[in-house]
Amino acid sequence: MSKTPTSLLAPVERSASRRARKNSGRVTLSDLAALVGVTKVTVSRALNTPELVSVDTLERIREAVRQTGYTPDLIAGSLASTRSDLIVALIPAMGGSVFQETVEALTSELAASGYQLLIGQSGYDESREDALLDAVIGRRPAGIVLTGVVHSQSARQKLHASGIPVVETWDLTSEPIDMLVGFSHEQVGKAAAKFLKKRGARRPAVFTPSDRRAQARTKAFLEAFGSTKASAAIPVVTIESPANLGDGRRALKDLLEKDADIDAVFCGADSLALGVLMEAESQGIAVPGRLRVIGYGDQNFARDTTPPLSTMRIDGTRIGSLAATMLVNRIENGPDTEQMVDVGFSLIEREST
Repeated sequence: MSKTPTSLLAPVERSASRRARKNSGRVTLSDLAALVGVTKVTVSRALNTPELVSVDTLERIREAVRQTGYTPDLIAGSLASTRSDLIVALIPAMGGSVFQETVEALTSELAASGYQLLIGQSGYDESREDALLDAVIGRRPAGIVLTGVVHSQSARQKLHASGIPVVETWDLTSEPIDMLVGFSHEQVGKAAAKFLKKRGARRPAVFTPSDRRAQARTKAFLEAFGSTKASAAIPVVTIESPANLGDGRRALKDLLEKDADIDAVFCGADSLALGVLMEAESQGIAVPGRLRVIGYGDQNFARDTTPPLSTMRIDGTRIGSLAATMLVNRIENGPDTEQMVDVGFSLIEREST
């Protein structure tokens, strides 16, 4: 099966890219046709009824799709002349989630500007997120809000090629796809380590969800707490995301059986920290006298635990409001100079530390 060399596609691809930039960056069916040197009808057949297209032409079109990141517009026929008022937000999970404030702010802010929010639950599997993005892009929403930054090169290319305004949230990167509202997870981990050291912790442990952002916090915590040798000795218990309070209880019980000298725990989710507090109480372990506990998220139960939970507070409402404002401004007024906002975080000190 023959393939069209990249060098043969490059001259046409550059001109297609120039046209795409004039049309908000979206790669169209016409761009693909020009890139391959066939008609739009042939490209459409290759995408929808490939058995009607020759093997050589089919492979050339598929190569062009791979190069450009083109995603078919699934509703172009029926809504070609109508501006979409739909914004899609992808979040890992809803139940008991730190993202609820962001979703609520997005919903109210977008509604005030005449837009509707559709939520997609992607889980913590990046391959699942990529598949969900394909479905979202194909339906041509007015804008997309993502939780975290996109690391998949294929997904990044498709989002660029779509021309749809995108806001990445709840993370920080020097190379956002489009716009970004977030904070540094590495700085969260460092702040937690410095705080526990200041409070007298000498033998901490880390209970962390398995997702990329939680792992970044954990790595930074280990590095900030001490030397490489000391950090390597810090017990780390990794729990598949999303973690819950039962995971926290089991993690503390199992760890204390192996290492009774643990005097602090940094939990990568408030739900884990709640489980730690419950298990400590059941074993008669004084918090904070014997064990200091700090969480992440400042969920609505954190101030009402026994004792009240120290935690890392993220202003999810501000993230949602800023993301909505940036999207609406981009959709209605074109590119803005403010592409990135670091909202930071707060360390909320309560009785658990």
